[in-house]
Amino acid sequence: MPGNALVPAGLASRFAALDRSQRLKLALGAVLLAAVAIAALVMGRSADWRVLFSNLSDKDGGAIVAQLAQMNVPYKYTEGGGAIMVPADKVHDVRLRLASQGLPKGSVAGFELTDANRFGMTQFQEKLSFQRGLEGELTRSIQALAAVQSARVHLALPNQNGFFREQQKPSASVLLTLHPGRTLDRAQIAGIVHLVASSVPELSPAAVSVVDDSGKLLSSTGDANANGSVDAQQLAYVQQLEQLYTRRILDMLEPVVGKQNVKAQVTADVDFSQTEATSEEHRPNLSQDASAVRSQQTIETVGATPAQPSGVPGAASNQPQPPGAPAAPINGQAAPLAPNGAQAQAQAQAQAGQRPPGKRESITNYEVDKTVRTVRGAVGTVKRLSAAVVVNYQGVADAQGKVTPTALPAAQLEQMTALVRESIGFSKERGDSVNLMNAAFMADGAVAPELPLWKRPELYELARSLAWPAALAVLGLAVLFGLVRPALKALAPPKPEAAKDKAPQEPLALEGGPVTAALPGPGGALDAVVGDDPERPALEAPGIEGGPEPTALPRPELLLEQAQLEGARVMARQNPAAVANIVRGWINADTEKA
Repeated sequence: MPGNALVPAGLASRFAALDRSQRLKLALGAVLLAAVAIAALVMGRSADWRVLFSNLSDKDGGAIVAQLAQMNVPYKYTEGGGAIMVPADKVHDVRLRLASQGLPKGSVAGFELTDANRFGMTQFQEKLSFQRGLEGELTRSIQALAAVQSARVHLALPNQNGFFREQQKPSASVLLTLHPGRTLDRAQIAGIVHLVASSVPELSPAAVSVVDDSGKLLSSTGDANANGSVDAQQLAYVQQLEQLYTRRILDMLEPVVGKQNVKAQVTADVDFSQTEATSEEHRPNLSQDASAVRSQQTIETVGATPAQPSGVPGAASNQPQPPGAPAAPINGQAAPLAPNGAQAQAQAQAQAGQRPPGKRESITNYEVDKTVRTVRGAVGTVKRLSAAVVVNYQGVADAQGKVTPTALPAAQLEQMTALVRESIGFSKERGDSVNLMNAAFMADGAVAPELPLWKRPELYELARSLAWPAALAVLGLAVLFGLVRPALKALAPPKPEAAKDKAPQEPLALEGGPVTAALPGPGGALDAVVGDDPERPALEAPGIEGGPEPTALPRPELLLEQAQLEGARVMARQNPAAVANIVRGWINADTEKA
């Protein structure tokens, strides 16, 4: 079009047509957008850091850092320097490469110490290396526990000599450092004790001491109860027993009054003393038939009663008689001996049919009836039980539906008390007691209001993770709409203006003949010439001036342009000053754009 011939068509030409401020805005916006894009790309591709090693000694940490610097692997420390972190995609590769170089060596060495035995080592050095290796292996095993952060094991291995009558037994000490918030129960401590005792020959579990980092003795010896100290197992048993009875009471009453309407506590008095009693009993003498014969002895003597001495007492009667003639002849058969007086008397009595005199003794020993009884008292016997139960009021609704707490009837309370007694095995002889009370439970205090969304910790973490992307997005939008978009609008080609409101058509006399065109109203020619974006008057269509009188223009655009041009000419004849001002404005506008 002739009217658009002076408008720049290329992007470079439109950029050159911009003023200095618009150029600066466009350049600044482009630079800021590029910076935002680069920052987003860098943050999107930032490495995910993972822990390579943690809880390293200073020596191992320095060696690993030096090796990472040689390997050109980026690394950083966690807060406090407790761990070394590397990019997640390089963790396994770096660990394998460091392991091939023997890193981290660690402060704990095991039986690998024996691999470096040099020539000429003494027996003491070999024994010391073996002891250090055994301590290191035990330390590694203990550190494998989840709750143990670090450990140290000290072994005392005395010299075994066959010439000593009493051999000294080995002993061990274990120092544990636990992770924050972790504890070891008695089963775990016993496991550590038996682990150490089973790894050393002739080491008794009682000779192993386990101590935590605060200096508290975790392992207990068997002499603790002998001295009257309280055993943790006994306390655990009492607590378990009380919880068992409490659970029984709740299981019995909750179906009746509701789950949250009953509270119970049971106190158990348990006797852990070890007693032993020995008694000996003797029953009265029984008859011979019911008694047990222990031994029996009978002595019986048969014969004449020895002759009593006779004669006149004195010395003469006691003199020996002189020897007389021999009773037996020298030659011939000897005469039979005459029996003495006692034998003769016995023979005479036997011949006469009389029993010879004699003596008989009988001794019988019976067993003494005795009973010996030894009684050992059981450990952990329940001496007394005390149960305290509180039952909430029962809610009763009236005719209007309002619920009012009401005390339970006395008969129902008595039944509940009987149920409690039966559930715990109530014994009057033992001195057990049960106290059941019915009272209204106080309503819980005002429930703590839920934290608002902007105070929740998870929201903080989400905001922290999205802070940089959101900030970059906001900055990019601000640069785009504040700097780049206005500059791009300035670079865009101008859109053709719509035609002004048309006035009634009047015949317009042109040079060369009358022309029917749409003329603007009063002052319309000036408005058409002077506007926000003034348009230059177009040249006359060829063949109009001096040619045949046209009856109609071939295109409406040309007719409008000719009408505007003719109106401008008429206005220039009638008001030359106004036309001069319009031209001056065009010149000033071109100067500012240049």
